[in-house]
Amino acid sequence: MLSIENLSVVIHRAGRQVAALSDVTLAVRPGEVVGLVGESGGGKSMVARAVVGLLPVGAQTSGRVRFGDADVLRMDETALAGHRGRGAAICFQNPRGALSPTRTVGRQLTDRLVTHQDMSAERAREAARELFEAVGIRNPQRRLDAYPHELSGGMAQRVMISLATGCAPGLLIADEPTTGLDVTLTREILRQFRHAADVDGRSVLLISHDLASIAQVCDRVVVLYAGTVVESGPAGQVFGEPAHPYTRALLRSVPGVDGRPVVATPGAMPLLRAAPRSCPFATRCAHADGDCTARRPLTMPVAGPTEDWSLACFHPQSGLIVTGPATPAQVGPVDAADAVPARDTGPEAAPPGPAVLEIEDAHVVYRSRFGSGGHHALRGVSLRLAPGETLGVVGESGCGKSTLAKLIMGLVAPTAGTVTVAGQHLVRQPGRPAARGRALRRLRTRVQLVFQDPIGSLSPRRTVGDSVAEPLRAAGLPAAQRDARVAAVLDRMELDRSILRRYPHELSGGQAQRIGIARALVGEPDLIVFDEPTSALDVTVQAQILDLIADVTADTDRASVFISHDLATVRGFADRVAVLYLGRVVEEGPVDVVFDTPRHPYTRALLASAPRLGGPPAGTGGVELVKDLEETDAATGCALAARCPFVTDTCRSQPQHLQSYGASRAACWRIPELAALIGKQAVTP
Repeated sequence: MLSIENLSVVIHRAGRQVAALSDVTLAVRPGEVVGLVGESGGGKSMVARAVVGLLPVGAQTSGRVRFGDADVLRMDETALAGHRGRGAAICFQNPRGALSPTRTVGRQLTDRLVTHQDMSAERAREAARELFEAVGIRNPQRRLDAYPHELSGGMAQRVMISLATGCAPGLLIADEPTTGLDVTLTREILRQFRHAADVDGRSVLLISHDLASIAQVCDRVVVLYAGTVVESGPAGQVFGEPAHPYTRALLRSVPGVDGRPVVATPGAMPLLRAAPRSCPFATRCAHADGDCTARRPLTMPVAGPTEDWSLACFHPQSGLIVTGPATPAQVGPVDAADAVPARDTGPEAAPPGPAVLEIEDAHVVYRSRFGSGGHHALRGVSLRLAPGETLGVVGESGCGKSTLAKLIMGLVAPTAGTVTVAGQHLVRQPGRPAARGRALRRLRTRVQLVFQDPIGSLSPRRTVGDSVAEPLRAAGLPAAQRDARVAAVLDRMELDRSILRRYPHELSGGQAQRIGIARALVGEPDLIVFDEPTSALDVTVQAQILDLIADVTADTDRASVFISHDLATVRGFADRVAVLYLGRVVEEGPVDVVFDTPRHPYTRALLASAPRLGGPPAGTGGVELVKDLEETDAATGCALAARCPFVTDTCRSQPQHLQSYGASRAACWRIPELAALIGKQAVTP
């Protein structure tokens, strides 16, 4: 279906040139799912753009991109228009940037179906509703009339997937299709890609930072580094016995749900101005020698169980690892000191002190624009956080995680219940006075937020230095103290001080997230809320950021709340975890206890959905939830009743409260018999 042969792309921009791709060769056969992995800037998205004829203006190309009998690089605009609709479709990484802000998402999808599938307007709208249902969009009929700004990030991503799959293209290119999606929805989306290949016979090129998902769904995998293919082959062989040091570095950067530590790869990918003449990974490889720095390794086959396995490396030896610059002392197995340390959640952990954060029976209701009805985002949430403790918060999109973060930060007031930070109230609450004036400014410096989108949270008109120092100016610190604090926090983030003169658009993703953490840390807060801090980062940069976060959360007197869809990351950093579903805490307890012995059916379903490297396929050994496309807002009964396979009339009619089960608490009256019920479900034909 797709054959790329020796593709090179050189981009000329602002008086300089960048070698984006160099001699890339890969193929995607009909009915096959091929994964494309590597760090940000490695050329993955450029490969996708070349396949659909959307390379930047002025790009110089060589080689061939064959789709069927045609060469995409030599198509005219008319041929490209048909190719992008029925031949190949791309699901873009940034859905908000790809969707028109002035048209409803339903109109954008139906126009595509009318143009490329020759459907009537009525049939196209019905097909659009079916596509929205297929990707798990709740209340799809109403969502057709929504504009992109009215959708959450996960919802916009699902709309983008519908646009890409709607015209049944022969080749489907998915560029980071699961970024920002929770584990259960990620599993459903990956199942659709697998179904498209197995049942519909389509070719799928899946670009992702999520190596565990790639391992679960892909037949073959191609590893890119600095625009070159360094290893390719069957996913089982490449991930099970990686031959290239860079592939090994990627895999060591991936956290595991089982608590496996991550090891960050030092250094950064080079920005090449021309095709590399030596191994591009040599400066970061522990095994580089004179051959690596003198000439570029040729792509050679790897001896293995299949013939479709190759790599470009002078040292494809078993047991090679990547730990840093080439020094003999760093060659060998992973040392415990290299790994991000696990949190101490054992019996000898320090006893909890006075609470930094206390939430008691908090409710948050977002009223409609006309004042009637509304959305109950949080229902009766109660949490307590002691100094030095890290609380993980997990759950699907729309469960209330972001609302909880806003509640803690004082950006929304509770409709009922109370929220205190260090014994004081950030906002006015029913029957409770709030801090005001100077006292409020001092209190706000004690709680800080690290945003999911660090570049979007920084003012584009202010330098990085101004943004980092902003909390200190708000607190009234003199200029000399501000400069000293900013310099100290940059050193801790391992950033050069020259970065203070840059603007946000001049930062890489990893640099921007380090700046976001620095801005939160500079005021020396008592509590930091991390809202999906690594979701948009590739695995090697993610490992470096997680290393920094581990250092920040290790401070004995600083508490933190870690909100994430990535269950493996939460396990690596949290002391305790709270599982949210439709605004309610359904399970809470020590992270190892909850993840190793989950009690609630929803927790079991989340953990079963999490992809694992080298483990069983996602979804095995747990609870399979029923798909619910209606926006339920159950005021009574169990919140999971509409999706739980073990629901009874008691579940629907009686509210469920947290009860103790050993070291954890869960809200389900059927927990004592749940293991037997799951066993019966597994053997039911």
